[in-house]
Amino acid sequence: MMGEQSVMQEELFYGFSLERHVPADHLLRAIDHFVDLSAIRQHLAPFYSSIGRPSIDPELLIRMLIVGYCFGIRSERRLCEEVHLNLAYRWFCRLGLEGDVPDHSTFSKTRHGRFRDADLLRELFETVVRRCIAEGLVGGEGFAVDASMIVADAHRQRGIETAVARLLRYISASRVFRMGSHPCRDRVFRPMSSFAGTSWLRRRNRSACTFSAARKNSRSARPAYG
Repeated sequence: MMGEQSVMQEELFYGFSLERHVPADHLLRAIDHFVDLSAIRQHLAPFYSSIGRPSIDPELLIRMLIVGYCFGIRSERRLCEEVHLNLAYRWFCRLGLEGDVPDHSTFSKTRHGRFRDADLLRELFETVVRRCIAEGLVGGEGFAVDASMIVADAHRQRGIETAVARLLRYISASRVFRMGSHPCRDRVFRPMSSFAGTSWLRRRNRSACTFSAARKNSRSARPAYG
C-alpha cells in the first residue's frame, strides 16, 4: 500500500539531539577534539568593560571563524547564515537548536575591533604552534614565509611581450647591454617597443650567427704560411 505524507503539524515536544545527527567522521568532530579556547577570555579581559550588558561570547565567534576557514566561507554574512542552518556548525559552535547566531555586523565589528586591538589571532596562532611543538609535530627550530607578489599572465603571446618589455626596461635603465660572447658586444642601443624589440633581437641573433660562421670558415680556408 502506497503511503502518503500527512499535513505537517507542529508538535508540542521534540526529542532531538545534535550529538546524534553529526556524523562520527565529520571534520568538525576531529577538530573539536583539539580545540581549547579557554585562555581567550583572560587575554580579552582588558578590552571589555566590567559593567553593561553581556557581550557575545568571544569563543563562539572564534569557533565560527574556524568553520569559515575550514569550509572556505569568506563572507561574514554567508557564514552567519550557514551556521544558522547547518546542524554540524551549530554543534561545533555550541549553539544547540535554539541558540541565536550573532548578526553579521556584530561579528564583523568584534573581529575588526577588539580582536584586532588585542592581537587575538596572533595569540591563537602562537598557542597552536606551542601545542604542535608539545605534541612533537613540529620542531620549532625554523620557519618559512611565502609572501611573494607575482604577476601571472597565462597568455602565450602576451607573456613573450611582457618578458621583452622587462628586458627593454632594464636596458633603458642601464643604457648599456653587454651581449656576452656576441661578436658585437659592448654596444649601446636605444630601447624600442615590445614587437619591434622582439623582431630586432631575432634578426640580430641570426646575423650574429651568420657572421660567426662566415668568420670561422674564412679562417679555416686561409692557406698556411710556413
